[in-house]
Amino acid sequence: MNVKQWLINGNPRGRPLQLDDFTAHETQFDDLQDGRIRVRVEYLSFDPSQKGQMENISGYSSGQALGDIMVARGIGEVIESRVQDVPVGARVVGPVGWQEVADLEAGTFEVVENDDLLTARLGVLGSTGLTAYFGLLRVGQPQPGDVVLVSGAAGGVGSVVGQIAKLMSCEVIGTAGGPSKCAWLTDELGFDATIDYKAERIKHRLSELAPGGINVFFDNVGGVALNDALTRIATGARVVICGGISRYGEARPDGPTNYFNIVFRQATMAGFLLSGYEREYPEARRRLSGWIRDGKLVHREDIQHGFENAPATLIRLFTGANMGKQLLKL
Repeated sequence: MNVKQWLINGNPRGRPLQLDDFTAHETQFDDLQDGRIRVRVEYLSFDPSQKGQMENISGYSSGQALGDIMVARGIGEVIESRVQDVPVGARVVGPVGWQEVADLEAGTFEVVENDDLLTARLGVLGSTGLTAYFGLLRVGQPQPGDVVLVSGAAGGVGSVVGQIAKLMSCEVIGTAGGPSKCAWLTDELGFDATIDYKAERIKHRLSELAPGGINVFFDNVGGVALNDALTRIATGARVVICGGISRYGEARPDGPTNYFNIVFRQATMAGFLLSGYEREYPEARRRLSGWIRDGKLVHREDIQHGFENAPATLIRLFTGANMGKQLLKL
C-alpha cells in the first residue's frame, strides 16, 4: 500500500513556521503486524504545541527529529485489524501523524462512537477541552463573582475556558484579534467583554473593564498580554500559564517585566500539564458533553480541507487565522 506523508524538513526554533519546514513523501506499507490496526485517517488535529515538538523542546513532549513523520492526533476508520475486539469499520482516535494511513499499536488509541460528537473528540472532548477544564477549575479555581481574563480567547482552548468560567458564575473578559472574533465571543459564547489586541492596548482596556482587578488570568499567549494582565491582577489572583504562542516566533522571548506584582498582590502563577489528571478524564468528558447537549457550551471547529494543506493549516494557528479548534479533513 502506497501512503502519502508529511515529514519534518526544518527546525523552526526562534522563528515562524514556514511551508518548507515540511516535505511531502510517499512510502510503502508492509503487511500489518499482530497487535496493531491500520487506520485510514479522516481528520487531523492542530495545536501550537506541535511547533514545540518540532523544536525538540523537552518537558511535555519527546520532541521530533528531521525526517520524522510530523506528529499529530487524529481520527480515522479502521481498514484492517489484528487487535481483538477492534473491528474493521470502527472509528478510533490516536497518534496518527501527518499521513493518509497509519498503523497504531494496541493501547495507543481509543475506539469512539461515530456520532455527532465525533470530531469533538479532537477538540472540546479531547486534549483541548480537557486543558481548558483542568487548567481553569483545578489551577485557576474560579469562584462565583470572580473576574476571569482569557487571552487567545477565540482559539480552541480559550473559547472553552471562557464558557466554563461563565458556567461558574464569573465575569469573563477575552482578548482576541479583530472585530469578528470579538463579536463571536460576546454574541455567541456569552463573554461579558472583549479586547481587540490588534486595535486596543490590553492594559488600558483592563483598567476600564476590570477596575477592581482580575481574579483569574488564563494565559494562552504570553508576551504583552501576560505583562499587561499582571499590572491589573487583584489581591489573591491566580495566573494560569497554559500557552505562550507569542514566544514561538522569537529567538529569545522576554519574560514579563511586571512579574513582581505577583508578590505585591499575594497572587500565584502556575503552569500545568494534563498528565496527572488522567483518572478524572471520564468525569470531565461527562460534564463537557452534558454542557454541549444542554446547549450551555458552544464548540466551534475551523475545518480546512485536503491533506496537501496540512502545513498551511498548522501555520494558521500562528497567524491568528483560526477561530475555534483547528482541524483538517483529509
